[in-house]
Amino acid sequence: MGTFDAVAAGPRSGRKVLLLHGFPEFGIEWEHQLRGLAAAGYRAIAPDQRGYSPGVRPSAVGAYQLEHAVSDVEAMADALGWRRFDLVGHDWGAAVGWIAAARYGGRVRSLAAVSVPHLGAFAQALREDPAQQQKSVYMDTFRQPSPGPENTILAAGPPTLPGVPAEKCAEYFRRLSEPGALTAALNWYRANDFEGFTETVAAPTLFIASTLDPFVAPSGVHATSQWVTGPYRLVNLEGIGHNVPEQAADTTTSLLLAHLSNVGRTGP
Repeated sequence: MGTFDAVAAGPRSGRKVLLLHGFPEFGIEWEHQLRGLAAAGYRAIAPDQRGYSPGVRPSAVGAYQLEHAVSDVEAMADALGWRRFDLVGHDWGAAVGWIAAARYGGRVRSLAAVSVPHLGAFAQALREDPAQQQKSVYMDTFRQPSPGPENTILAAGPPTLPGVPAEKCAEYFRRLSEPGALTAALNWYRANDFEGFTETVAAPTLFIASTLDPFVAPSGVHATSQWVTGPYRLVNLEGIGHNVPEQAADTTTSLLLAHLSNVGRTGP
């Protein structure tokens, strides 16, 4: 499979938490949450997902189908020796998290998904909701054959992500400018249409959404409750955009810690 790069914090003996980033971020997206989790005694690891890690950067578009990224979650847990763990994901990381939590219910103690709804709800919104269809037009651009979108993105320079410091955006851009990195990241869009993921999640679930998300319409957010059979909480942050873990770092960390603490009181 290869070697995933990752950032880690907290005592090795602590309760295990795996945090999955989105586009165009890397594992360092979670640096605020990693510090908070570590201070509370958790062992938190945020890997650079496939394509973002140079050691796991296959060339085939099909290698970026969500099925592979979901299998990566189990493989990472196996490599770390984690029998049980809590799973956190933002953007594409949330998409992976919803599927992994449903499939690996015996291992995923809880799920915290940020920004992206359960894929059953999101796929329905893409089919039926003009608002979501409009918010997802950018994906059609990203799915154009390489190197068209890559050239456009790289020519534009470091992105401006609301609430994300300029130096952090520059670091994301630097890493994505490395040979093959941006193509791999865009292959996530080229390889997936979000259809077919209908498994429900039984693990205790926190869904953090936001009212100013330019990429996610309210319909999928509100429909997500239909896809969770276990304890479920939706928090919709007012005035926050898509980059929730960084734009609302303190709030995200506090919500995550409260969620994990509550799960710890009610389950194994």
